[in-house]
Amino acid sequence: MTSSLVLASASPFRRALLENAGLAFSARAAQVDERGLERPLEAAGASPVEVALALAEAKAKDVARHFDGALVIGSDQTMSLGARVYHKPKDMAEAAEHLLSLSGRTHSLNSAIVLVRDGDIVWRHVSTAHMTVRALDRGFVERHLQRVGEKALSSVGAYQLESEGIQLFEKIEGDYFTILGLPMLPLLAKLRELGSIDA
Repeated sequence: MTSSLVLASASPFRRALLENAGLAFSARAAQVDERGLERPLEAAGASPVEVALALAEAKAKDVARHFDGALVIGSDQTMSLGARVYHKPKDMAEAAEHLLSLSGRTHSLNSAIVLVRDGDIVWRHVSTAHMTVRALDRGFVERHLQRVGEKALSSVGAYQLESEGIQLFEKIEGDYFTILGLPMLPLLAKLRELGSIDA
């Protein structure tokens, strides 16, 4: 075990994933303007995978400035359908538009991890899950959003797979951790390879 681990995130979900895996780590939220970083990347034609990696890297590098010698885990996730990259809906009308645009189609969740030590990138990785939404009609979408309420505005796809959102899907290809935004199996394999956790 050669270095301390730091998670560059305030997400309780990502913290819980590392805690449940038995890792000892610190956590600190990155101070990064995500939309400010995304806009020029998207304007330049960056792919959703490239955007996720850039955001994960920016978060890891921001937090690494405060932890000399530590291995910092930065992560981010983008959701895409073809060339369109989705963002959290601003209101319930936009949440309905998101869900209807996904109806009968397969979208991607691109979950990136970047490990940084002392400002240097140690490792970059992206796992992608493919999510097929069943055919939805507007009436069902409106009733569904009435039931789940404002929670629909807290996720980029306007759904929570771990609760009623599961009813929207016909097929899912990809692992649970990728869907949650932190691909744990490749991360743990890399941490073992680096000697940062017990192998």
